[in-house]
Amino acid sequence: MRKVVVFFFFCSLLLFGQSNSGELRLRVTDPSGLAVKTTIQVISEANQYRRSLSTDDQGTLTLQRLPYGVYQFNINQPGFAEVSQAVDVHSSIPTEHLIQLRVVAPSESVTVRAPNTLINPDQAGYVNQVGSETIQNRTTSLPGRSLQDLVSSQPGWFYEGNAVLHPRESEYQTQFIVDGIPLMDNRSPSFGPVIEADDVQSLTIYTAGFPAEYGRKMGGAVEVNTLQDPQPGFHGQVGLSGGSFDSAGAFAQGQYAWGKNVFGASASGDTTEHYLNPVVTQNFNNTATLGDFSANYQRSLTPNDRLSLIVRHEFSRYGIPNELVQQEAGQHQTADNFETMGIASYQHIFSTNMVGDFRGMVRDNANDFYSNSESTPIFLSQNNQFREGYFKGAITVSQGHHEWKFGVESDNLYLHENFGWLITDPTQFDSSTPAAFNFLGSRPDLEQAAFVQDLIRLGNWTVSAGVRWDHYQLLVNQQAVSPRLAVSRYFPSAGVVLHFSYDRIFQTPSSENILLSSSTAAAGLDSNSLQLPVKPSEGNFYEAGATKTFSNKIRLDANYFRRLVNNYADDNPFQNTPISFPIAFSRAIIYGAEAKLDLPDWNKFSGYLSYSYQLGNAWNPVTGGLFLGSISLPTTGHFPASQDQRNTVRGRLRYQIAPRLWVAGGIQFDSGLPFQFTCDPNLTLDQCVQGQVQIYGQQVVGRINFSQGRINPTFQLSASAGADVYKSDWAKVRFQIDGQNLTNVVDVIDFGGLFSGNAIGPSRSVALRLTTTF
Repeated sequence: MRKVVVFFFFCSLLLFGQSNSGELRLRVTDPSGLAVKTTIQVISEANQYRRSLSTDDQGTLTLQRLPYGVYQFNINQPGFAEVSQAVDVHSSIPTEHLIQLRVVAPSESVTVRAPNTLINPDQAGYVNQVGSETIQNRTTSLPGRSLQDLVSSQPGWFYEGNAVLHPRESEYQTQFIVDGIPLMDNRSPSFGPVIEADDVQSLTIYTAGFPAEYGRKMGGAVEVNTLQDPQPGFHGQVGLSGGSFDSAGAFAQGQYAWGKNVFGASASGDTTEHYLNPVVTQNFNNTATLGDFSANYQRSLTPNDRLSLIVRHEFSRYGIPNELVQQEAGQHQTADNFETMGIASYQHIFSTNMVGDFRGMVRDNANDFYSNSESTPIFLSQNNQFREGYFKGAITVSQGHHEWKFGVESDNLYLHENFGWLITDPTQFDSSTPAAFNFLGSRPDLEQAAFVQDLIRLGNWTVSAGVRWDHYQLLVNQQAVSPRLAVSRYFPSAGVVLHFSYDRIFQTPSSENILLSSSTAAAGLDSNSLQLPVKPSEGNFYEAGATKTFSNKIRLDANYFRRLVNNYADDNPFQNTPISFPIAFSRAIIYGAEAKLDLPDWNKFSGYLSYSYQLGNAWNPVTGGLFLGSISLPTTGHFPASQDQRNTVRGRLRYQIAPRLWVAGGIQFDSGLPFQFTCDPNLTLDQCVQGQVQIYGQQVVGRINFSQGRINPTFQLSASAGADVYKSDWAKVRFQIDGQNLTNVVDVIDFGGLFSGNAIGPSRSVALRLTTTF
């Protein structure tokens, strides 16, 4: 009875919600209190936030979705003294701030001291921020990868195949929170449409110290903000790009604000001949066409009520890269993804210390796979789709040193899977494998959650403590309670923040092809099959680290982490196909260290350098998934996780040659992933290697260390240059050229094995981008 009462108590709060960012409402007046229409420069180096925004006729400016931190405001209005002030944004409740300009005599001098915004003293745990300036000046990516490339540049993140992000060696455990809505499905190019970076204003990236409101996919969380701060009148951006691999793209975005209303829209289209990672260096059958459209409307109904509506539609059509034999046979396999999403949110301010909102989302997602009659060794067809309904509500109450947040989530996913094959080359399969196979299934995935969290500030101490309850119901019916704790201590004299976090995690399995792999039809394909329901992963994440500033110009972040996971999630291809499904092993231990050096702006230089050391091992036996011919699966021992990238280095340094001209150079080093290769016992290792050469070519096989079971390290260089070719009060035109993989190394990311397939990164390439902002 008590559980029922608690459940209905949280459901009664469903009309409220909250976000992890704050809102600042500025008003600028002259000494007599009259409104001043002026331009305000807003800077937070810790959050990579740097914008020049205008107040309206009433002298007001509302900054929404500001990541917590210290913000500097500079005003240089003719006839008044220069202003430089700082405001600490650390609450979801809107903060109002008055800036009263002061008249200064012609002979009077004013000394302005800029506050330090390079460190956030109130951040309980370590968080990576990617701001609009970094996004605008990023290295141009291949279509479908710009957002993932920004995330993977952060320490602890790297790619496996096809731009699948792996945070701290987690497989398919990344969630993107798009405008406050968490998306739990795989957002890589090979699984679903992606949001391009041109449509993103800022990113907030977590790998530890997760707020209690985030759950289910806990390898890493990426908050994506696509909405701009409202500005009077019409503003926008148009971009054109192109380069190697016959890549070309166009993007347009506009926003119009009038009165209490704001309307915005964006659209993009791209085409390329290098979309997925090919399996051989020849890059066969790898074309793609992508498109994206979004529209948003916001109205301030009253000073305390705001309504927001967002609609997004995305699609991609692409080819599946061929091996040498498949290309010679004339294989042409293609896939497509379509997604339509609608989001509604409503915010109400009850008082100066209490705010609530609610969010709802519905979306349709479809993923199709097609084959032609020349496909070998198998003809595949697939039509997977799901419809999702999501609701979230929370309420925030600020009282003294405490800021309480509590709320509920409900996510209902209706899965439909339709899969079939026809074997065209029986020699590549066991004789017992049926020549034809078909599966059709559907089932709801029902998940609910409730959370409560307290953010406590006591002098230079900050504590974030919370607890989350999750209920998962698909193949299994399971629930869990997950406590979270993050503590930091700021030492102002040393410019240092020390922090520690503990996260109890409950991670739900990937939903891709989970009905197929759990079906009796799939288990019946082999009399020696092993089929176990895939249960959620549970475990404990720990992190300890420090942030240190030097001369208020350089920031160093260093962290040590350790992850202990039961039912460790991975994936497995279905038979000899590119279709994969979730599996799990008994447990895993992952640990490592990370460091990042940030240089926002110092004597015309800016940039960053990051390093990650990670080591992960998984333990047998398997505890979930489908294994055909499983009689040979080991039941004891451990092995390197398939995402076990030991050493990763990313860096970029930019130099401002002139006010309108800059150059930059970058480095990327990956020590190489492990792979599992089984040689026919009737052949020698050299004979097996030569067989791989016939399939993939000498360039690929030459990058593999078969004796160590790892791919050889990769080192790449990149270079960029940019210029403001036109600049006026109403518009700015920027041109940028980027060269990537200048060393032209054969970047073998994955190599074929039991739990992965081949994936080869792009060769040397050049990209151009022209952007007009008005």
